[in-house]
Amino acid sequence: DSVRTKALPHFVFDPMVFTMEWLVFCTVFYLYLTVVWGDVYLHNPRGSNNRLNEQSAERTNANRVFDSQNNDRGGYNVGDLTDEPFTDEDDQYQMKYFQSGPYKQWESSGDSDGQSFLTVEWTNQHGCGGSADTDPHKQNCQIILQYMCQDDSGSGIDADDVMRDGTDTDTQDYRGPSSLDESSSDATGRKSGDVDDDSVIQESWEWYDKCYVKERNSGLFVADRYLQSNDLGYSSSIYTRQNPSGERSGYECPEERDYYPYWHPTPWKDIAVLTDNTGLCGYYTSNSFNTAGREECVEYWSGTNRKHYSQWNNGNDCEDNNGEWMTFYNYLEKATDFSTEAQCTAQNGDEGMTYFWAVPYDGVTEECLVALDDPDCLQAPWTRSNHLGNGPDGVPSNYTWVLPYFPSGETYRCVLRVRYNISTDDYDGFDTFSESNGDQSPVEKDPLVDIGANNVPLQLAIDTTQLGRTFQDRSHLLKIAPRPDGTEENRIHNLNVRGKRGNIVQVYPAVEYDFIPNQLEIDSDKDLVHVQWTGSNTHDNGSPGGDGQTGDDGEGDDGTDRSNIVEIPDRILNYPYPFEQTTLWSGADILWSDTGDVTTAEDLAVNMASAGYYSCMSGCYSDSADTKDTMDNLLNNAPASYAGVLLKLSPGTYHYMCTRNNNFTNRSQKGSITVQ
Repeated sequence: DSVRTKALPHFVFDPMVFTMEWLVFCTVFYLYLTVVWGDVYLHNPRGSNNRLNEQSAERTNANRVFDSQNNDRGGYNVGDLTDEPFTDEDDQYQMKYFQSGPYKQWESSGDSDGQSFLTVEWTNQHGCGGSADTDPHKQNCQIILQYMCQDDSGSGIDADDVMRDGTDTDTQDYRGPSSLDESSSDATGRKSGDVDDDSVIQESWEWYDKCYVKERNSGLFVADRYLQSNDLGYSSSIYTRQNPSGERSGYECPEERDYYPYWHPTPWKDIAVLTDNTGLCGYYTSNSFNTAGREECVEYWSGTNRKHYSQWNNGNDCEDNNGEWMTFYNYLEKATDFSTEAQCTAQNGDEGMTYFWAVPYDGVTEECLVALDDPDCLQAPWTRSNHLGNGPDGVPSNYTWVLPYFPSGETYRCVLRVRYNISTDDYDGFDTFSESNGDQSPVEKDPLVDIGANNVPLQLAIDTTQLGRTFQDRSHLLKIAPRPDGTEENRIHNLNVRGKRGNIVQVYPAVEYDFIPNQLEIDSDKDLVHVQWTGSNTHDNGSPGGDGQTGDDGEGDDGTDRSNIVEIPDRILNYPYPFEQTTLWSGADILWSDTGDVTTAEDLAVNMASAGYYSCMSGCYSDSADTKDTMDNLLNNAPASYAGVLLKLSPGTYHYMCTRNNNFTNRSQKGSITVQ
């Protein structure tokens, strides 16, 4: 343990010192962060686990977007906008969260106003948490939370690169270059032939093409694994110990997926590192791509027309082959209104933001960039091994994400990912390098060990790819939008619904319905509540069921997710108040509603009870309760998703439930809000 927790040197990312020696150091540090077998599932926001709209319990395509390494049964379908399954992207629903306001700060205990809080919740199978020094677990672990965004307007973005959930479950195609002497038009032709408008896009085609061409970090310990070569004749960054044959999942880069912090530029922005060894927090924050530049080799098709790829992964090889070794920076967004360094840096401090002049990771020249915050670094939540469930406090692992503030006022479409890292001490991750690969590996597959019983050996269940492995889950697309006017100084708490249709066995390793957070304590002066949820019309959980039970026990039509909110006297009770006895609605200020028609307490009560089927009691034309066709009493004709309302609540304690899913002795979907 003294080796694992020793202080690490601080490295300045100077273009001239990023050489093979630096890659060897990466071997020392990043091997400690590689991981072992153990699933991770994101429950809020809803994690896809590569699902889209499957009616089966198992996902159709485990490589649709990313390599999760999870069970095929996990994950949630993309949200439907209406009471019918989507037929195109316009019929899908993306959760829309309001961004933080100006002057927000990251410390949740601070007094600053304007924060937007989103509860990120997940379960991980093989344990995490505990202190590496004082309360060690059965494994070392880290949870890495990151996000990636794109301007929702699509302005300046190639249509093939627009992030989307897609309408089919196919993996995007890919053809590598036949030669590195190809022309720019050759590369463009390959992309045009590969990218399908109907399939999902998160990382871009260029991101994977770069990964395919770039040589892998050959200083890494890969144990007894043989890493193959690409069609160009060398082993590139698509080959890792976890992925020795170069299997492809969407346009994800396997080397970037398997190691953190990654040593080259990446489109992902860090939110938090949750670890059992907080002694490394200084290293995580100073070497996050949020805060430190990253280098890569730049080559050109001709003139200043930059190639998006290069074979060379270090400064010496790059410059020896006439490349330019350049430093690139991550950013929150580009401040395009400021075209000179002086204009850019003059904005520092405006609305609490930091501006800097540098080359962005997706550019070639210096621009004005809005800086990212340092990632949070905290003790990981404690969970026991061999268990996908709650921690000691009775709730799943979670982290409160303070959503970013975008000074431009634009809406962004984003995706959230969680990576689960667990490692072993069966070899020294700090001092084991590529020299220990192959026959020199300190670990081997399924070894025989002598226990001294008449030379009768016992076989261990060891897979060397599982002594270093990465697991992840990702959300479907979500949107981070500007706040409604007048709420800039308020704190916003997001109240959502997790889970999907079925009983606890049928949905596993997903979860049944519940509100999240289901206990919320807020301040009547500063705090607002944004109520919103999403669901699918195709959660039938049918065959094939894999290694679990099929079926979708629940109320209403098969396969349909529905939720609503009605007030109840107490969480131990199961009958709601009649409207005349409610206090939640009458004391609420309605600051925003998706339709704009929710204006009175009665409107609010009927809108939330009907899951958005009715927008008001009367006066809102076709969506009025007094004119619209009758709502089904099990919400079958209500929309699967509810864009919701933003409320300021009066002091008091309020309890609520979902009438359709709350089924005593089967499942509970209830919550409470305490307003001080």
